[in-house]
Amino acid sequence: MPIYNSIAAFHDEMTAWRRDLHANPELGFEETRTAAFIADKLRAWGVEVHEEMAGTGVIGVLRGPGAGKGAIGLRADIDALPMTEETGLPHASTIPGKMHGCGHDGHTVMLLGAARHLAETRNFDGTVVLIFQPAEEVGGQDSGGARMVREGMFNRFPVDTVWGLHNSPNMPFGTIGVRTGPAMAASDSFDVTIEGKGGHAARPHTTIDPVAVGTQLYQAFQTIVSRNADPVESAVLSVTIFQSGEAYNVIPARSRLAGTVRTYRPAVRDMIERRMGEICAGLAAAHGCTIRLAYDRGYPALITTAAESAFAADVARAVVGDDKVDSDIPPVMGGEDFAYMLEARPGSFVRLGTGRGPDTPLVHHPRYDFNDEALPIGASFWVKLVETALPRRA
Repeated sequence: MPIYNSIAAFHDEMTAWRRDLHANPELGFEETRTAAFIADKLRAWGVEVHEEMAGTGVIGVLRGPGAGKGAIGLRADIDALPMTEETGLPHASTIPGKMHGCGHDGHTVMLLGAARHLAETRNFDGTVVLIFQPAEEVGGQDSGGARMVREGMFNRFPVDTVWGLHNSPNMPFGTIGVRTGPAMAASDSFDVTIEGKGGHAARPHTTIDPVAVGTQLYQAFQTIVSRNADPVESAVLSVTIFQSGEAYNVIPARSRLAGTVRTYRPAVRDMIERRMGEICAGLAAAHGCTIRLAYDRGYPALITTAAESAFAADVARAVVGDDKVDSDIPPVMGGEDFAYMLEARPGSFVRLGTGRGPDTPLVHHPRYDFNDEALPIGASFWVKLVETALPRRA
């Protein structure tokens, strides 16, 4: 595995950085300590630093000898999750209810490791924009990635392409996966309130039962994907919350259903939202109740571009070997706000295998911990990507 020797030499330092960040997790738009940690490292290596991007984001800018010969953006997310860690590790979270349960601490450190090497060697022409993005886990159109794009990041720091990397403990260690086209789903949420008429459970004829309406609504929602979407399309509609009532002998006055919708194509996304509204209106009319649907569009689908994905696969082969690269990994229905950056610029999003075996806890699990052995692999991938995309010319 051709890891850069200089990166391998400071692997122990990267591990210490990662564990420090892991022990001190911060939620989206609260990453003040994390941002200061990043900025201090970058400045120490002579990187141009811009802080308070989208609140708590950090941008680092590195220029090679030929600064006008192209620009590339590399992104790492920096926030933690609102969950309680159960690893029992020496570097476990010191903050109750907050945990780096998705590996953003590892993403941050891999990009920092690449920044250190690139700053020391400057073996590239052009400009490298290092994007340390806050609040990926916030969700919706107010996430860190959405804000960075909306606030003009690519106008201030123009790039030709933009790239992201995510650890995957469900993939074998040291493997890299790439996909062209839809790779992750648009991620929406919905909340439905049914206002009926409560009363005594022994006199149901005097009520408008929101529980009965809710069960019909649930069943009707399940027909949208199965009977309104083309079978070759990928879509998920999951009701994850159904709340109503507090007593055995009382028919409640209201019920609530909520959940998530995942899609790849905008037309399918539009159809599902429209059909949910139509079903709510129809059942309200049929039962004489009021049904309110709040549909919140979150991240768009993450769609990579063909040329950049092929390029990322070639770079990956140079780092981990042909047999450890899959250039057509399956899409997943999870969401990722790097999608906003890929809407603004061409690029790709790669998966780095960090699995320790079949029992490796996956991301968002309370016993998950980023595999520090992957740090030099990710950092080397970033460096190889830059040096290949922006080769230095004599």
